[in-house]
Amino acid sequence: MDRKVIDLNKSVYELCRENPELPGILHDIGFADITKPVMIQTAGRFMTVKKGAVMKNISLDTIKDILTKTGYEIID
Repeated sequence: MDRKVIDLNKSVYELCRENPELPGILHDIGFADITKPVMIQTAGRFMTVKKGAVMKNISLDTIKDILTKTGYEIID
């Protein structure tokens, strides 16, 4: 199995292109609009997970913990 790596400095658009299952995971964490293709194509091109966490008032530590538990290695 390939390593799944998430670089939190990349845009949400890039991350979702590289990891097709990621939108569903982020949606479950609280990023409700992430599964809307228009959002990925527009805001997702400049939005990072870090910026989104601040906007949605979601703890970055919580996001990192969930991503780690789902098999991702986090690059911060």
